[in-house]
Amino acid sequence: MKIAIIASVAHRLPPTNYGPWEQIASTLAEGFVARGHDVTLFATSDSTTSAKLSATVPTGYEESAGVDAKVSEALHNAAVFERASDFDVIVNHFDFMPLTYSRLVATPMVTTIHGFSSEKIVPVYQAYNDIAHYVAISAANRHADLTYDATIHHGIEISQFSFVGTSGDYLLFFGRIHPEKGTHQAIEVAKRAGLPLVIAGIIQDEEYFREQVEPHIDGDNVRFVGAVGPAERNRLLGGARALLHLVGFAEPFGLSVVESLATGTPVIATPLGSMPELIRNGKTGFLVSDIDEAVLRVGQVETLDRKACRQDAVERFGADRMIDDYLALLSKIVATPRSTPVPVVSSAAPAAYASSTLFSHAGR
Repeated sequence: MKIAIIASVAHRLPPTNYGPWEQIASTLAEGFVARGHDVTLFATSDSTTSAKLSATVPTGYEESAGVDAKVSEALHNAAVFERASDFDVIVNHFDFMPLTYSRLVATPMVTTIHGFSSEKIVPVYQAYNDIAHYVAISAANRHADLTYDATIHHGIEISQFSFVGTSGDYLLFFGRIHPEKGTHQAIEVAKRAGLPLVIAGIIQDEEYFREQVEPHIDGDNVRFVGAVGPAERNRLLGGARALLHLVGFAEPFGLSVVESLATGTPVIATPLGSMPELIRNGKTGFLVSDIDEAVLRVGQVETLDRKACRQDAVERFGADRMIDDYLALLSKIVATPRSTPVPVVSSAAPAAYASSTLFSHAGR
């Protein structure tokens, strides 16, 4: 198949630290190429890939000061659809903006919905529900008003995570520093459990960090290491006694959860969103209802088998399984004629026609 992959242009691919959408797009691109497909990855020009790289913007707008996100996104998406006839299928890991181009081309598009930042963006998905092919990243994240072709859990390159068979001496928070991710709750649990806490991740809410996180950082009992790259991520996850993932929202997936399991480190999480799908309660971690239960489970985490955590990640969350699931879906879609008529756009129309309507990248 000739496959186009639309990645986000917020970060380069693969991401150097933060960038879950970019990481999945990168993993799929490499996997599709390895299986012999002709793949073009639309991403930032500083991205690295074994696919053909097509870029209209030099760097990610989250990584470069003064870059206008809307301008970057508009040019990026227009470039894909101006070449749509070159491909058998378009794989969209960008969000909802590419949907607004989809009726203008005959090439089918598969859109992975990485989550809904707000109900305000749902009408865009609904407007293209009749021709779109939607993929949910968890059963919990399916929206009742949309029709899905599949639910495909994210997959990770297991070889990037080293199994550690012994329990570590600290607890770990790994993710965005934001109230909904529960950084402050992780601090409270660690203090009450009498264990050090390491906090790793980007600061997404500066005020929250200043008021509820930073005052507790002492370099000893609570340590903040910021955003980390793959090697340090592997070391931190594998060396922890448990990952604390006390989210306060219905999280669509949670890559750090399966990455933790891949190192053998169990996860203590609130049972919201996809967490009951990812964690086998009492086997690969604990689902807890409140702080008190989280503290209790920290004391019981060493009763869990770290080998079972690793094995579960291998069997359910490996990159090969994800790549196979996507290729099976793409093959089915390519083999099925598109029944909905597609408006014909005159070849004399300006190239900017397809990018005249801009939508903000609110879904990240």
